[in-house]
Amino acid sequence: MPELPEVETLAAILAERAVGREIARVLPVAVSVLKTYDPPLSALEGRTVTAAARHGKFLDLATDGPHLVVHLAKAGWLRWRDGLPEAPPRPGKGPLALRLLLAGPERSGFDLTEAGTRKGLAVYVVRDPREVPGIARLGPDPLDDSFTLETFAGLLRGVRHRIKGVLRDQSVIAGIGNAYSDEILHAARMSPYRLASDLTEEEIAGVYEAMGTTLRSAVERSRGLAATDLKGEKRDGMRVHGRAGQPCPVCGDTVREVSFRDSALQYCPTCQTGGKPLADRRLSRLLK
Repeated sequence: MPELPEVETLAAILAERAVGREIARVLPVAVSVLKTYDPPLSALEGRTVTAAARHGKFLDLATDGPHLVVHLAKAGWLRWRDGLPEAPPRPGKGPLALRLLLAGPERSGFDLTEAGTRKGLAVYVVRDPREVPGIARLGPDPLDDSFTLETFAGLLRGVRHRIKGVLRDQSVIAGIGNAYSDEILHAARMSPYRLASDLTEEEIAGVYEAMGTTLRSAVERSRGLAATDLKGEKRDGMRVHGRAGQPCPVCGDTVREVSFRDSALQYCPTCQTGGKPLADRRLSRLLK
């Protein structure tokens, strides 16, 4: 799933290539991705792009009229293209969900695509990004200057939930998902099962520092890359996430995994849990 660093870079790509240009056509291919109807999608046509921004994991393309807001979900992606075909795309079983064409002879713009059968890609046309329910409920952004250690500590105070889940909760902190929460907790040498309310001041400071370092490093590594290269950069930059069975790059222990119904977390026992493997409930059920 694209998370804060990837969406930040996609916003930068759009800011560089689309701002100041007029939208010629917006062509929906998978109508199910459109979650709003007023203003209509056609209200973007003829408008000039004024900015591109990120709100958590949401991508916001602002115009001198409505905003086009996109949530890429688990398998969605934005593909910038020069020389888009003149023939309009046809609805079908392919990954293409929406095409946006900018005015100009070069026919540049972008496609929104989504792989797989479980569709979650969402597109909104709104007058204000805060009209999108997911944006309205977002917690503070961890890369914002106002997100201090004191702010983070206040968010954890009295929260009887595992720190892994707290980091992923968009209403608590915006933009962190499954992958970067694994990386942050590995960098902080903390078990994903620790309760947020049980953390000491020193441990809270450690997670806060790991959060800033991990996210800023990922953004910096992605800076200047083409959209097609971002997924590979994210995968290659991971130390534990997606690397179950491989050696931890810090201590050499084997990275372990805990599977859930629709996701999995990875961690290093030596670095994070005192050498003890966490219980994998799915595996436990199979052994009964």
